[in-house]
Amino acid sequence: MSLLEVHNLVVEFPGRRGTLRALDNVSFSIAPGEILGVVGESGAGKSLTGASIIGLLEPPGRVASGQIVLQGQRIDNLPHEQMRHIRGRKIGAIFQDPLTSLNPLYTVGQQLVETILTHLPMSAAQARQRAIDLLKDTGIPAAEQRIDHYPHQFSGGMRQRVVIALALAAEPQLIVADEPTTALDVSIQAQIIQLLKSICKTRGAAVMLITHDMGVIAETCDRVAVMYAGRVAEIGPVHEVINQPAHPYTAGLMASIPDMEQDRERLNQIDGAMPRLNAIPEGCAFNPRCPRAFDRCRQARPDLMPAGATQAACWLHDVTSEVAA
Repeated sequence: MSLLEVHNLVVEFPGRRGTLRALDNVSFSIAPGEILGVVGESGAGKSLTGASIIGLLEPPGRVASGQIVLQGQRIDNLPHEQMRHIRGRKIGAIFQDPLTSLNPLYTVGQQLVETILTHLPMSAAQARQRAIDLLKDTGIPAAEQRIDHYPHQFSGGMRQRVVIALALAAEPQLIVADEPTTALDVSIQAQIIQLLKSICKTRGAAVMLITHDMGVIAETCDRVAVMYAGRVAEIGPVHEVINQPAHPYTAGLMASIPDMEQDRERLNQIDGAMPRLNAIPEGCAFNPRCPRAFDRCRQARPDLMPAGATQAACWLHDVTSEVAA
């Protein structure tokens, strides 16, 4: 049974010159204990998908249609106050820059204790002890002393660990991690990745990991959803998507990764750029950049369809297509 189900999610931004559709019929699910990676270029809709699930869409952004279901309960249409209780208690969030997630005027202990007391029936003393235990669990040494330090007294990697502890404070079932390793050096990245995997294994929590780094995806995730221009282009098991990409966009992303065993002067690249929201082409949004595009790609937009071990939104995998035939 799925912990999170997103059905045909549409997010729009109304404006004076018309309405921009930033997410267009996005659908996926995450099972308990699973890590789903969401990858794509900047502007693909990764972070916006995460913000929609957490309930942190910035106005005038709105969920125009579709459903977000968490543990059988629809949450996209809940009042702000009700969603605030779900956020933190059932859904934790880890953001790219820990400094934006932590209040510089309060110690990390004050922020952890406040979160715990808001969501769990504990005394102040119990909440403080839980905060110390969380800091220990996330690998912060001398947690009994560091709990009374301010965010600026921690290194970048340690601040990110504090943010992870904050996300885990109320024992949520789902964690949305938006680029949690981007601002960190490689060795700290590996530690944070291992920590996320450990959280899933020991706590049974599910993680939605948003990133642009295919190396992090390969190392961390069970499945991956590749997004392009506000839609899911391909979704499936990580091993299959990486080694046998079914969508030309996924293939282009994989080809652009440097190969350590080959000596090349230039890296492969996908020609062109992500389309603007007010200029998404007819048919498949990727068709102007796709080396395998044909007439149908320019006329009709494909939905996700079976493509070997994955699903891809590409007419190359349609059994009725002349090219597929």
